[in-house]
Amino acid sequence: MDTTVPTFSLADLQEGRRREEFVVCLAEKGVFHLTDSGLTEADQKSAKDVAVDFFQHGTEQQKRAVTSTVPTVRRGFTGLESESTAKITNTGAYTDYSMCYSMGTSDNVFPTAGFERIWSHYFDRMYHASREVARQVLKATGTEPEGGTEAFVDCEPLLRFRYFPEVPEHRSAEEEPLRMAPHYDLSTVTLIQQTPCPNGFVSLQCEVGGSFVDLPARPDAVLVFCGAVATLVTGGRVKAPRHHVASPGRDRIAGSSRTSSVFFLRPNADFTFSVPLARQCGFDIGLDGDTATFQDWIGGNYVNIRTKTEA
Repeated sequence: MDTTVPTFSLADLQEGRRREEFVVCLAEKGVFHLTDSGLTEADQKSAKDVAVDFFQHGTEQQKRAVTSTVPTVRRGFTGLESESTAKITNTGAYTDYSMCYSMGTSDNVFPTAGFERIWSHYFDRMYHASREVARQVLKATGTEPEGGTEAFVDCEPLLRFRYFPEVPEHRSAEEEPLRMAPHYDLSTVTLIQQTPCPNGFVSLQCEVGGSFVDLPARPDAVLVFCGAVATLVTGGRVKAPRHHVASPGRDRIAGSSRTSSVFFLRPNADFTFSVPLARQCGFDIGLDGDTATFQDWIGGNYVNIRTKTEA
């Protein structure tokens, strides 16, 4: 299989151009670059700058004030190495070498009013773009979710901004190859705006055609991953690719920091799917019964999920 990650224009998808190529991409790769999404570098820069400033200059008291005490609640600040995708996916014991800030449509916490204003604007723009991408994925695969497409994409999304600082030597590729373990997303679609490592190292990689390929930052495009929900709602016609975040080697530690704005278009908690289909599609779901809800799947701090996470 060709391991090139294709690029599509949202305008082309809306007009039905390159439809056959898009359908093949969804089925075989589940990852693509998207231009003309309406998202700008300026939007991402404002949200990035205020978050990184808080990470670097916020006091411990200020950080504690916006840190959730409930591990399953993805809101507010998450400190460096406070999460472990490897443990959730049963692939290791190492931590995610990143810190994070998260928000959704409700129950948010922000350090300042200015932070809230900038992030709310960015969240709305990402939500708008992700819903349109999801519409095109559903349209291309001939899928009409129960209740209709508009009700399905009017959902419970999550924005997570991750800052990956330069790793210490004991987290270099020679010691621990990954900053974040391989996983697929529990989403319909995931939109990513990332900044490059200053030294040119490419940290984000996705499995395409049986091998992991680099996904460098592109200022002219957002990156789209299709998630496990897209696989299920389309009856298996969309691939949810695994991806991970690699560590640099010792000789490339300096200048290897990066950021990633990750927007998960997740379904409502009562979205119901076939458990046998989930297993048939390769999702080790660990739930009983013929059907389950998204809340069942993602609840309990991923207690019932051994190979999934959000990153």
